[in-house]
Amino acid sequence: MTPGMMSETAEAALEITDLRKTYPGGVVALDGISFSVLKGDFFALLGPNGAGKSTTMGIVSGLVVRGSGLARVFGHDAGSVEAKSCIGLVPQEFNFSIFEKVEDILVQQAGYFGMPRRYALGRSETLLKKLGLWEKRHAQGLKLSGGMKRKLLIARALMHEPRLLVLDEPTAGVDVETRRSMWEFITTLNKAGTTIILSTHYLEEAEQLCKNIAIIDNGTILADTNMRDFLRTVARETYVLDIEQKVTDDASGRPSGAVVVDEHTLEVTVAKGEGLNTIFKSLDKKGLTVLGCRAKQNRLEQLFVGMTGENGKEAKTGSGDKVSA
Repeated sequence: MTPGMMSETAEAALEITDLRKTYPGGVVALDGISFSVLKGDFFALLGPNGAGKSTTMGIVSGLVVRGSGLARVFGHDAGSVEAKSCIGLVPQEFNFSIFEKVEDILVQQAGYFGMPRRYALGRSETLLKKLGLWEKRHAQGLKLSGGMKRKLLIARALMHEPRLLVLDEPTAGVDVETRRSMWEFITTLNKAGTTIILSTHYLEEAEQLCKNIAIIDNGTILADTNMRDFLRTVARETYVLDIEQKVTDDASGRPSGAVVVDEHTLEVTVAKGEGLNTIFKSLDKKGLTVLGCRAKQNRLEQLFVGMTGENGKEAKTGSGDKVSA
């Protein structure tokens, strides 16, 4: 889909057209970006630090004044009361009072949108139970773990039942189990009809959750496309194989092209579309058993680093799933 364009029959949850923003001092944050997010989409907005993601989301949510261009949320001008009522924002930083009780934080948020207290209490109960925070409803925010605080931010953003949920690093700093449970929750939310825009440092997260993607760097959109089509542009992939038997660096003891990492680990690189069966058969003939297989580098990470140039080189490739986005 061409950036900023959509089919005549599809309804846009978000339309960005020639959006520009220059901060005092001449720093150009956005240099005429255009893209659209369709109703019901799960959309990833990725880019290096300082690329323009936060400025874009700030304009969309009404927290930043745009320089020029258009930003519309379900047909309403971004920043208007109508647009704000459609948006639930989950910020990267914790911005609730840590001395207030969990339930009070949610009920107070509902009050900003004119929700009656009785209904707000019921709504908060539903969300806290779904997010595993019900037992903490009377606890102060400061007594929550990092993962619980992240879940509280999500619950707060959903109190007024927004049509568009904006997630800025929703799983930053949480453990794997909590991250997976949050993925499951927001995926269910999206399937129920909520449009979601995700900005994340974890590219594995974007690859697994999102249907469409835009990559921004230096205030310019580099890619705006379907996630599946975007991933197909990876030319080669490297896999790490865990081997039961000991392997040697002798070429006769390993498949052609395989690299010995240690005595029980091999790395193999295959071209796009080439399967691993040939590698496995070759190992089997040499009496080697594969106990596990994993991608050395997330496919989206490969593309991201390649597209964003010097900024992309800040990627923490050693972790296998995290870059500066």
